[in-house]
Amino acid sequence: MSNLPTYRIRFTILLLVLLLCACINICLGSVNIAFIDSLKILFGTVTENSSNYYIIWEYRLPKALTAIMVGGGLSLSGLLMQTLFRNPLAGPYVLGISSGASLGAALLIMGASLITLSAFNYITLALASSLGSFLVLSLVLVVAAKVKDTMALLIIGLMFGSITAAIVSVLSYFTKAEKLQQYIFWSFGSLGDLSWGQLLVVALCTSLGILLSILSIKPLNAFLLGENYAKSLGIGLQKSRYTIIIATGLLAGSITAFAGPIAFVGLAVPHVTRQLFHTTDHKIQIPAVLCCGAILMLLCDTIAQIPGSVSVLPINAITSIFGAPVVIWLLVRKRKMIF
Repeated sequence: MSNLPTYRIRFTILLLVLLLCACINICLGSVNIAFIDSLKILFGTVTENSSNYYIIWEYRLPKALTAIMVGGGLSLSGLLMQTLFRNPLAGPYVLGISSGASLGAALLIMGASLITLSAFNYITLALASSLGSFLVLSLVLVVAAKVKDTMALLIIGLMFGSITAAIVSVLSYFTKAEKLQQYIFWSFGSLGDLSWGQLLVVALCTSLGILLSILSIKPLNAFLLGENYAKSLGIGLQKSRYTIIIATGLLAGSITAFAGPIAFVGLAVPHVTRQLFHTTDHKIQIPAVLCCGAILMLLCDTIAQIPGSVSVLPINAITSIFGAPVVIWLLVRKRKMIF
């Protein structure tokens, strides 16, 4: 590959930027902790201020790792969907997986009228969202076995999303105000509510999704030139489609269940990486979207937590407000979208 040295330089820069963004994210917050003190705490050096140690290890470090996994995972699932459907507007949620998670959360928060609000916690909420995602994913896999046309599968996935959104709307209409408010807060998305145990579950699901994506590099590259071309290379279309859908379900489903439905990242980051690397080869695109997605989410989370203030803005709003102009600027500057 003639551009290999160039790619290595760009990946080196991306990794350094990722490391810098992670350090900034950990250092900044409602409590100002000096950069040197943060590094000492991270490397296990005992400091005089025990509260700083708790803030770093129990809140900021898990939140930074969550941002890295959420940004990378959603970006990769968006890349998979855009390639599978050969549609630049496809995102990680086109199959209704996010809507399934939202339905699970809505049924728990707004539909369980016999359960008081005090009985809810993040574990049961994540479990309900995961079950909702798994249910929709199972239905999509059943339909995928019956439907041979990929575009038909896309439309069916969008219909699943519409059905679940309609059920959530009905529940919202009849529910009490406090339950509706709790659901709205969940829908804003949050990166700072995960324990180390929950983080481990997300890391496992994300790792499996990445592994399946790496194993699907050849089919993904072939899908870019059409299903007939992929078939001529001896690629099993049905098996490859299953693998890509399951990978997307693991990535988007687990992330939505634990962090809420975070928009824009999965749709935009694949376009950014194509502009930066000038290639559609998934050997380059997969690690590129993982790095760029993680960087974008870390930056958005740093902005959302408003350094020096106790206020935290909804991460969903920040990803769109600050991310969309970047994508628009890149596309206008390049004057041509690579796909």
